[in-house]
Amino acid sequence: MSDSVAMHMSDGLLDAPTSLAFLAVAVLGVGVALARARGDLDDRTAPMAGLVAAFVFATQMLNFPVLPGVSGHLLGGALAAILVGPWVGALCVTIVLVLQSLLFADGGVTALGANITNMALIGTAAGYLVALALRGLARRGKGGLAAVAFVSALVNTVLASAGFVVEYGVGGQGGVGFGTVAAAVLGVHVLIGVGEGLITAATVTAVAAARPDLVHLLRGAPRKLELRS
Repeated sequence: MSDSVAMHMSDGLLDAPTSLAFLAVAVLGVGVALARARGDLDDRTAPMAGLVAAFVFATQMLNFPVLPGVSGHLLGGALAAILVGPWVGALCVTIVLVLQSLLFADGGVTALGANITNMALIGTAAGYLVALALRGLARRGKGGLAAVAFVSALVNTVLASAGFVVEYGVGGQGGVGFGTVAAAVLGVHVLIGVGEGLITAATVTAVAAARPDLVHLLRGAPRKLELRS
């Protein structure tokens, strides 16, 4: 376990069969997202997707402290899903993870499938399902939207870290016991989820205040939806 507890797995943390298995899961999941995203992309949402990917890329490069000597960073799955939908959101996070792995060595190439599975697939899906379940609250105003974004991001972070724990349990080679890893990773990512929730809530409400029509979660809401208070 390093001082920077981010979700990116490094090379060698998983054995080869486990890495290949989750690469297959990632390829399948991203393939489904590609097929389904076509229905969500148009002249309005395509530029928004580019902005979301750029924002997630930039914020993932910045760590924030959660405990003395321990830091984390934004995962971005819930944020992307709320703004551009789960399918496009998953693709945005995938692109970010691929670029970070290949250009900045942030996350191992052999662990790319596991990282995509955790952050782009599990995290995005979990965040969006929570937001969808609470969409009625999100449509009541700025406070409701902020609360939904916060909870969605928190759940996104914890469940993505749970994916990390499962993968380590299947084929981990870190030399640390499963129980120790599970307790450390899940516990710390609850705290990271609080930071992620605050960032997500602030970002989503800022976008909604200016252009609620660009927030995927709010589509179909009444035109006079008030998001200022």
